[in-house]
This record gives sequence, C-alpha cells and structure tokens, in this order.
Amino acid sequence: MDKMAGQTTFPVTPRNRAKRLHERAAYDHEAVYAILDSSFLCHVSYVIDGQPYCTPTIHWREGDWLYWHGSSASRMLKSQREGVRVCVTVAHLDGLVLARSGFNHSANYRSAMCFGTAAIIDDPQDKARALATVVDRFYPGRSTELRENHGQEIKATMVIGMRIEEASAKTRAKGVGDDEEDMTTPLWAGVIPVRTVIGPAEICPHVPPGVDEPDYLQIYSEGRTLDDALRQAQSAYEETL
Repeated sequence: MDKMAGQTTFPVTPRNRAKRLHERAAYDHEAVYAILDSSFLCHVSYVIDGQPYCTPTIHWREGDWLYWHGSSASRMLKSQREGVRVCVTVAHLDGLVLARSGFNHSANYRSAMCFGTAAIIDDPQDKARALATVVDRFYPGRSTELRENHGQEIKATMVIGMRIEEASAKTRAKGVGDDEEDMTTPLWAGVIPVRTVIGPAEICPHVPPGVDEPDYLQIYSEGRTLDDALRQAQSAYEETL
C-alpha cells in the first residue's frame, strides 16, 4: 500500500536534491516510478562496518515500496535484518552524444535514486506473497501455473522491502550541446541512439510438444523495447492489486 497516498512528489532534502545540472532533476512520483518500472535491475548501496558495497539485483515496486530478494547467505541481506539505510539506483542509457569538444561529449540517460530503510520481510504470508509477486510483476499471472516453492527454496531466499522516503529522477534527452564558437568546426557531431530490444524467444528443449507460449509473453514480443514491455507488465500487475 502506498503510504504517501495523496502526495505526488517526494520531499526535497539535502540527500536527494540534485547538486549539479538541477534543471535535469525531478522529484515527482510519476517521473521516479517510470524509471524504476522500466528496468529489470537495480543497484543497492549500503555500508557494513565502514565498508561501502553496491549489489545489483532484480527489483519490483508496489506503490511507494521497493522490494528485492537474494540468497539467505548474502552478507548484504544478513546485514539488513534489523533494518539499514540504503540507496537504490536505476539508470538507463538512451544515447551517445558526440560533440566538437571533449568537454561537451555526453550521454542521454534516465536515472533514479531512492533512499530508505530496508528490512527483511519475515512474516511467512508476506514472504510467500512477495515470492509470487516477483514472478507476476514481470510475467502477469504466471505464478499460478508454477509448482509451489519447496520449503528449502523458501528458506534459502530472503526478501527485502523498503519504503521510498526520498527520491529524485535525473534525465538528459536532447541533442549536442556544443558551444557556439565550435559550431563551424568541420567535425561530425550528433547523437547515436541506444535501445535494449527484445529478441526472438529461445524455447527450452525440454518443453513437451504441444505446449504453446503463454499469452502473457506477448508483452515481450520480438523487436519491442524492453522499457515498453516492463512498463506494460507493471501496469498489468498494478491492476491486480
């Protein structure tokens, strides 16, 4: 459940306020959620005994809560049993920007940075629901088709939840930012777009004959961008909440 119901922006604090190129920053829920929801992976940063770590992992969002999971043997997850401050980031590369000076070379991108206190989801019912959700968020309805998780599988997996307390989005989506004095330099400049595009599905050789690809995988049709597919999957998941 979204504990920030009725609010449309995250509070701007010294922690999440953009320190540079502030015109590229946004603090509204819509901007932050769009970046989170169009990514399969995030990076979770935290400190253990004075040593900083950053762990990539699969994430999913439910309202203003972020979730991720991993092995019960994970040092990161064990450290978070009592709750620990973390920073979760997501970034998309959308274009390579070539200018007429090294200083003005850049990239088009979308990024989100989220702060909160992460803690292990210990309640058995909440954990079971989360382990189903991590499937259904990306493949709507698939969890009902799967065999039940074995007890050892559940035991071997930890689920982490974090309410997003502060967050910011930052984007660059424009062309070359050359200085006027460089415009006449006889050198190629421009933007090379970058996209992650879904390829053809590669069926497992052990799938029995006559088993068709499920309808919900049409979201991930060949040639579609991963961004669009993940956003549609998120929308389908939210309709079930």
